[in-house]
Amino acid sequence: MRKKFQAGFFGMAVLVVVSFVYGAAPQGTMAFTVTMERPNTHYYHVVFSCEGLKGERQDFKLPDWTPGFYQVMNYSRNVLNFRAEDGAGNPLVWEKTTKNTWQVKSARSASVTVSYDVYAFTRFVAESYLDDSLGFIMPAGIFMHIAGRIQQPVTVTIVPCQNWSRVSTGLDPVEGERNTFFAPDFDVLYDSPILVGNQEILTFEVQGIPHIFAVGDLGTFDREKFVADHKRMVEAAVAVIGEIPYGRYAFLVIGPGGGGLEHANSTALTLNPSSLNDPAGYKRWLRFVTHEFFHLYNVKRIRPVALGPFDYDKENYTHMLWVSEGFTSYYEDLILKRAGLITREEVFEAARSNIVNYENIPGHRFQSAAASSFDTWLHSFGRGDNAANTTISYYDKGAALGMLLDFKIRAETKNQRTLDDVMRTLYREYYKEKKRGFTDSEFREVCERLAGCPLAEIFDVYVSTTKDIDYPKYLAYAGLEIDVEPHVGDGAYLGASTREQDGNMIISNVEWDSPAMQAGLSAQDEIIALDGVRVSARTMDEILRQKKPADTIRVFISRGGTVRKVEVVLGKKQERSYSIKPLADPTPLQSEILKSWLGE
Repeated sequence: MRKKFQAGFFGMAVLVVVSFVYGAAPQGTMAFTVTMERPNTHYYHVVFSCEGLKGERQDFKLPDWTPGFYQVMNYSRNVLNFRAEDGAGNPLVWEKTTKNTWQVKSARSASVTVSYDVYAFTRFVAESYLDDSLGFIMPAGIFMHIAGRIQQPVTVTIVPCQNWSRVSTGLDPVEGERNTFFAPDFDVLYDSPILVGNQEILTFEVQGIPHIFAVGDLGTFDREKFVADHKRMVEAAVAVIGEIPYGRYAFLVIGPGGGGLEHANSTALTLNPSSLNDPAGYKRWLRFVTHEFFHLYNVKRIRPVALGPFDYDKENYTHMLWVSEGFTSYYEDLILKRAGLITREEVFEAARSNIVNYENIPGHRFQSAAASSFDTWLHSFGRGDNAANTTISYYDKGAALGMLLDFKIRAETKNQRTLDDVMRTLYREYYKEKKRGFTDSEFREVCERLAGCPLAEIFDVYVSTTKDIDYPKYLAYAGLEIDVEPHVGDGAYLGASTREQDGNMIISNVEWDSPAMQAGLSAQDEIIALDGVRVSARTMDEILRQKKPADTIRVFISRGGTVRKVEVVLGKKQERSYSIKPLADPTPLQSEILKSWLGE
């Protein structure tokens, strides 16, 4: 870290909390206090004080999942030492009535305080974490609410362990109260993670709005470049919609790992700092951050009606994640190009990669973008060994569909309307005016209204079925061509993916209708030898490269402790590259659309 930069960005040494923000007066009668006296035990202690209650009993509930991560998490498994008392400190009787409900017999007491401990030792953006290096509070896994009172205002006071000095969050601080924050309701609280420790704080402003990066370890990367690049990214993302809907924003980096989780006022991110020093790794990071940041518009505010208000007890289904996640993937590269942080060739390569990721796996024959969205609770974050055969990612196909829709709208309107206009219209009409999400049909209506024509091919065919997409037709609208011809790969094709486990070669996936499947090979088989030669990851590839399609190979496997010989007639692997490049002789409109699309 350079001293010049340190002086410029670290003026507030102890309370750089998000306290460059304006204070907010607390309202309501609910308050949490969270302590972490012994972080090595990985337990947060939570005290939840409630005033103004009515009734014989109160149901205290902990969410079963967190928005943005479409998987039931069973957070209640981490709770222990639940206690309840009335305003005079007298113990109250309670019982668990569901896996995530603690029913307290309050005997008409207007004041109830519950306390409990939460085990937190999974370093992941959808889980809470605590050790002697940092604390990360993922609110849905820490804070209970009272059934029927989720709209209640609430305050949260964080008491860091002795050696920590910083609390970072997108929540409003309560004026005059140290490390105390205010949420107007529990939906906002559950959408506002908190990072506690001695994290480094980097700050910048966009349109006068403060943004922070709170990060435990940025390694040796140039801080000035890091801040400047992220500011340019934020400016380009904001320009898509034209309005900043928050009063402050926090990027919370919880350390090494994988994944990010979007929130309305912040995002939680993982980072392996050494990757930033590799130019390709840094651009991957920028794409990752851009994706999570743009979600503050697309899904947090521009959202399907199913995605809020939420039922925190069960799955919330939608067919529209191909828009909420896929369009966000589509925009991440456009935003970085418009910010001058990547090249047009890198945008083409990103589009190609999205298409390849689903077109070149068998799953594209069986699952549509809409079905992938709906079934995410089954497949997205717990993909098994057969997932590539039967499913696709709505991230990938949704990004491609966003591009097709964008080009179609531009072509039909002589480049007077774009997908940006669709997003701005949804933001204005549904988020700001109607104050709700949109239905599937309302989303389509906005797209067709702005395009000035029906979009049946996209919505009825490409979104809802697995029929082949006419990529050349749509990319030509923007003066681009795409290679859709099948190419035969080198060597012979077996159709079994493997992983090395304890020195053994284990089949992790058998591709649908491949030579391996036809011959009877299965996931979890151990491959011992090919044609009598003991295999490793290297030797297996070498043997297959020397073979030709139609050759027969003897595969010796171990299945259930029994050694078997399976003869496989090898095939040839045909794949499409989907490489994208500009047309050699575009029309004036095609040239105009391409330049406008790329922000050139």
